[in-house]
Amino acid sequence: MADSDSPRTDTPAVEVRALRESDLVAATAVMRRAFGTFLGAPDPDRFMADRNYVRSRWRADPTSALAAVVDGKVVGSNLVTGWGSVGFFGPLTVTPELWNRGVASRLLEPTLELFTARHATHLGLYTFAHSPKHIALYQKFGFWPRFLTAIMSRPVEEHDAEAPDLYSSVAPDDQTNVLRQCRELTSALHDGLDLEREIRAVATQQLGDTVLVWDGARLGAFGVCHLGADTEAGTGGCYVKFGAARPGPGVRDRFDRLLGACIGLASARGLARVDAGISLARDEAYRAMRRADFRTQIHGVCMHRPNEPGYHRAGVYAIDDWR
Repeated sequence: MADSDSPRTDTPAVEVRALRESDLVAATAVMRRAFGTFLGAPDPDRFMADRNYVRSRWRADPTSALAAVVDGKVVGSNLVTGWGSVGFFGPLTVTPELWNRGVASRLLEPTLELFTARHATHLGLYTFAHSPKHIALYQKFGFWPRFLTAIMSRPVEEHDAEAPDLYSSVAPDDQTNVLRQCRELTSALHDGLDLEREIRAVATQQLGDTVLVWDGARLGAFGVCHLGADTEAGTGGCYVKFGAARPGPGVRDRFDRLLGACIGLASARGLARVDAGISLARDEAYRAMRRADFRTQIHGVCMHRPNEPGYHRAGVYAIDDWR
């Protein structure tokens, strides 16, 4: 959680460097305290204690994580995620004692350099829709708010028992073909969009699994899911970090089957709910989620650089929220 970052005259001397493995405990503590303080949690230091954002994203790519350090102490961090031509950052957090002191801006400058080095052309972030100060901060760096993003949730019922096909069940020699088909599917939504990094990170770190929906030998849809505590899902949750159905005739049916597969995975693992984010620009996908009994818990807003929709547009059946 970044501060509003209107710097005061007593801005500290901030060193921005690569986030190291030895920094992960401190950076996680800063993240919890920052979000907990902003959202008014009774014990900010324990806020989201069952969720793992900093460590898992650092492990996915240690070269894409930044630390802000003052007097040798980690006071903030930011993590960059690359999905091929699409990149987003977060959580960007600064310890509350240093809010409005320019620390977030110092983290954002090298963040943009990381995107350039990775050849990402459509950049974004998720932030609080009700915070004009956060939106103004990111606008200074060329990011612009577009449609609201709904963070939705659905309880898992007893009858949600259908077990889906999973990436973890694919023979190692066949996983290359699956990843190729995932890449072809996402590139049809947005040129260069590629979720291989995310699929591999979930598998390698045992954060969850990727559900696969087939039309014969052709991949019809897939969803990258975090499962349970110490992941981005949290205790009792299945979090669909990204999901998409192949465009073209039958896309609505493929998306409905994808939602059913994610719910079935949660049921098979004994989880209580499925959480997923959806841009309201994707009107048809949002309506499909409502038909599947997903209900909105909070609204945020995704900000884009350049000020273009990317794959956040009508006709695209995809799930994500860039948190």
